[in-house]
Amino acid sequence: MIEVTNLSKRFGAIVAVDDLSFSVQRGETFGLLGPNGAGKTTTISILCGLLRPDGGSVSLAGKTDPMRPEVRASLGVVPQTLALYGEISAQANLEFFGHINGLTGRQLKDRVAACLETAGLTQRHKSRVSTFSGGMKRRLNMVCSLLHDPDILLLDEPTVGVDPQSRNLIFDNIEQLKSQGRTIIYTTHYMEEAERLCDRVAIVDHGKILDLDTVENLMSKHGGPSHIEAEVEQPPANVKDLTQSLKVESLDLDGTMLRFQTPEPMQSLAALNQSGLRFRTIKVETTNLEDVFLNLTGRRLRD
Repeated sequence: MIEVTNLSKRFGAIVAVDDLSFSVQRGETFGLLGPNGAGKTTTISILCGLLRPDGGSVSLAGKTDPMRPEVRASLGVVPQTLALYGEISAQANLEFFGHINGLTGRQLKDRVAACLETAGLTQRHKSRVSTFSGGMKRRLNMVCSLLHDPDILLLDEPTVGVDPQSRNLIFDNIEQLKSQGRTIIYTTHYMEEAERLCDRVAIVDHGKILDLDTVENLMSKHGGPSHIEAEVEQPPANVKDLTQSLKVESLDLDGTMLRFQTPEPMQSLAALNQSGLRFRTIKVETTNLEDVFLNLTGRRLRD
């Protein structure tokens, strides 16, 4: 559905996108995950025709020039910066964007009503957008991209600065769109969003893809070991034997507290259960996508 091949874009001495290549299948939610300045928004801007690349190519459902109006018509774009008119109502905003996308008459009226319902804004449809909370604006910003029922959605950090309830509604909307067969590219630097929504994730930094895979495979390759902490009623008689049975490199014993790292937490927990020890508490900290992200992109602050 989407093919990006050797894409590059420079802004003077800054290389924003550096020989970027990936593909997205029909009905897939594909995540672009990276720190600020990684090239995510520049990539989205090229895909939707706002920027022309310096090199490489883009194919959207077989069409190769996103600057052409007929190609843009197949896209729904949610920009990172709010694209709304604050002094008019939510309904008027939707009607305006609907007209831009060629909707008129009954079709426009029905689509505006459906999008207001999707955004949870039906009761506020006549209110000026300037009176809305940040979460309400984000929800409206998203459904403005859905009026013309596009096949491809480009969502550029659509939940920035929203409250938990609005974020959860946006997640539900995205999952519903995916179930309807939409093809989605989702950029974010929120790990939990990518874990919940994306079939595959590309970790991007300095305009390059550092790795691309399913979340599970990325965590397996780059997440590092899990940490297990167990408080026992009596210390083990032989720490060396227990270490060998757990198949770990080392085991720390502090009084009745056992601590160790393991690449296979389920197997280690099963071995603990068979050790004959009696436990007061067991705590498991497994690897997650944030570990992958930091291990690949580093822990230095980005400004």
